[in-house]
Amino acid sequence: MQLYPAIDMKNGQCVRLRQGEFKDITVYSDHPERVAEYWESRGASFLHLVDLDGALAGRSVNEAVIRRIVASVSVPVEIGGGIRSEEAIEGMLSLGVKRVIIGTRAVEEPEFLRDMVKKFGSDAIVAGVDAKNGLVATQGWEQVSQVTAAELCSRMKEYGVEHIVYTDISRDGMLSGPNVEATRLLTEETGLDIIASGGVSCMEDLEALYQAGIRGAIIGKALYENRIELSEAVRCYEGERTHGI
Repeated sequence: MQLYPAIDMKNGQCVRLRQGEFKDITVYSDHPERVAEYWESRGASFLHLVDLDGALAGRSVNEAVIRRIVASVSVPVEIGGGIRSEEAIEGMLSLGVKRVIIGTRAVEEPEFLRDMVKKFGSDAIVAGVDAKNGLVATQGWEQVSQVTAAELCSRMKEYGVEHIVYTDISRDGMLSGPNVEATRLLTEETGLDIIASGGVSCMEDLEALYQAGIRGAIIGKALYENRIELSEAVRCYEGERTHGI
């Protein structure tokens, strides 16, 4: 199971939100690139970046910080938040970002992802599926659509998407445990690389995801509050193992 330490950026800082609420914010560092270096030193083999300002603005806002992060680590990086055009995708990939996560446009114009997969390859384009009570939310989680997460994931598979970041908004930043069942169902129904996002609070949560056959997990607040030690998690879940935690 691939682990993704999360670095959420707002105003050039590394922060965390609760349930995506911009008024409920904790600042962890003024230097996100140092945070990236630290997670790499603790064994991270992939980093998950979110441009929170970009998610609201509909365009990349923290580009200078993203550039510094990519330059300061040797592990691959994926980025989401406000990436809604071909030019924006191209811009991120040109910075050295490996994967670009597209959320709002995936709901509003799914064919866009089909075209981007054809142009940039299935490993560069990730669908971001953010759900509230099973329905997909858009525009930085400000709006909820009438599309179900399962419907959108199935459509993405048809269009050649291989990686999906699935976030249960009600659990994001709450340390309440991930929605294992919903993530497992999406994984089994689609056969895709469904990456669980939101709610991971402890090693037991990672174990539950691992046992459910889920292929990736994003870890945010639990790392910053020292509830999960990254090097231990990497040892348990990214390598071949012969026993449980």
